[in-house]
Amino acid sequence: MSTLTVSDKLAALRQSMQSAGVDACLIPSSDPHLSEYLPERWKARAWLSGFTGSMGTLIVTGDFAGLWADSRYWVQAEQELSGSSIALMKIQTAASPLHLQWLAETLITGQTLAVDGDVLGLAAAEALRQTLEPKGIILRTDLDLIDNIYQPRPPLPDAPVYEHDASLSEAPRTEKLARLRQALHKHGADWHFISTLDDQAWLFNLRGADVSYNPVFIAHALIGPERATLFVDPGKLDTKLRTKLAEDGIDIADYATAKQALAMLPAGESVLIDPRRVTLGFRQAINPQTRIITAINPSTLFKSQKTDHAAAQVRRAMEQDGAALCEFFAWFESAVNREPMTEVTIDEQITAARARRPGFVSSSFATIAGFKANGALPHYHATPAAHSRIEGEGLLLIDSGGQYHGGTTDITRVVAVGTPTAEQKRDFTLVLKGTIGLSMTHFPRGTLSPMLDAIARAPLWQHNLDYGHGTGHGVGYFLNVHEGPQSISRSVPEASMAMEAGMITSIEPGLYRPGQWGVRIENLVLNVEAEQNAFGDFLRFETLTLCPIDTRCIEHSLLSRQEVDWLNRYHTEVRQRLSPLVSGAALDWLMRSTEAI
Repeated sequence: MSTLTVSDKLAALRQSMQSAGVDACLIPSSDPHLSEYLPERWKARAWLSGFTGSMGTLIVTGDFAGLWADSRYWVQAEQELSGSSIALMKIQTAASPLHLQWLAETLITGQTLAVDGDVLGLAAAEALRQTLEPKGIILRTDLDLIDNIYQPRPPLPDAPVYEHDASLSEAPRTEKLARLRQALHKHGADWHFISTLDDQAWLFNLRGADVSYNPVFIAHALIGPERATLFVDPGKLDTKLRTKLAEDGIDIADYATAKQALAMLPAGESVLIDPRRVTLGFRQAINPQTRIITAINPSTLFKSQKTDHAAAQVRRAMEQDGAALCEFFAWFESAVNREPMTEVTIDEQITAARARRPGFVSSSFATIAGFKANGALPHYHATPAAHSRIEGEGLLLIDSGGQYHGGTTDITRVVAVGTPTAEQKRDFTLVLKGTIGLSMTHFPRGTLSPMLDAIARAPLWQHNLDYGHGTGHGVGYFLNVHEGPQSISRSVPEASMAMEAGMITSIEPGLYRPGQWGVRIENLVLNVEAEQNAFGDFLRFETLTLCPIDTRCIEHSLLSRQEVDWLNRYHTEVRQRLSPLVSGAALDWLMRSTEAI
């Protein structure tokens, strides 16, 4: 099947639809764990359409196929869908309901839409039901039509599961389980089912390598009043680890038996599930006689608030990451416009620099290195087959990160190749003002994170400019580079998004001029205590990321004295903390790049 064209695959799907009496098929970008990065087995939307972006919804009918993708992916989708007969349906954000509206307007009473319930989130399922039911459209979630044609389908990943070093873990798993059970008691729940991979990795102090860039493993978990069960391929755990888990009250069961366990929950007892973090298929598997309580996974809230011990480890990881970047940028400045270099070279060199640092495990996501016009594509990814040479003059945007045993990093810097133009310096400085403005903000504890979004956009809005992505996402502790519940974005605020001490979040405003250049400046920040007074309990941001910002790209007249002072203080700290870790050309580059302006 790997030699089939997109047209061949669509024809096979339509034949399968016809045999099942289905008029339309929806293929989301998800798996049974609602992960952001999918194992190959569940990349059905990418396999079928040829579009490789991490977000997007594909809908296929008898005579139409459309991919709904947000503004981050428009250029990429246009390129990858070219000649496929699949139409790009542009939406502004990933949360847009336009595909639901299209279904309601296109399908007629009595027609059937199929979507695999095992990869459909509960919230998404409810939105579909509310849209289709009034129109008399039938929703079938018991069919996996892709499985009939996706052959041979990739197997489940089989990387080993291992323990997160006890000296780095925030607390023993027995303490985490006890804390979780206390939360369940407050909710009136006897049981708790977890599908999200990072919640399980955090709760059990385990890590794996089943998903690219995220040190997690494929599993489900069921926590009961006295013991917990981890549904995972038993062959992924060695005997010693299984014994230790059993001693801590954790049993191992085969991955495929999770639904059976849900069906056997005691009648009259209750189970807590998170409707944003569990699929319809697993919700439907629960014993009908078991009462269901819906609430955010307690572990999602717990793991977002890093302990002082974890924060200290992250600071050390940031120092090693910053030292690696010094080595990389020293090499870059010596090589650019002197020896052949492409965007792929950037990825190779920056990953190699990180790999030389203690504690490094892997990249935390696919490096984005975009030169000139490619920098205007927020999710651009150069490949050996499609990339640009770095030569001449222009802006180079590099968004990269590392997974270390002691933390997860994510940083974006834009550097000048040659002399930046006045327009480029203006754009760079307006974005920098947004980064600085939000970095300096103090706010009451409990502030809903989306409320902070406008602070980073304000300098751009003053010039009638904006960007299409969120301003900040939560970051895990040697876990997913994107985690919740906080999100500094235009999303609708929810109570679970309250900012609390210990949360690590990105600050990454941007500005993109299609066909010309892109600017994004990203640091990770930690919520720390600011002051308690008669007006409340205030938090502030501690900037964790340690890497110089290219002052050659700054238009000084646009910065206030306060902003200049912030930048100089930041560069002083970067110099002090990184200089003991580098030498030679890397040290020379660091010293030059942190001079006061």
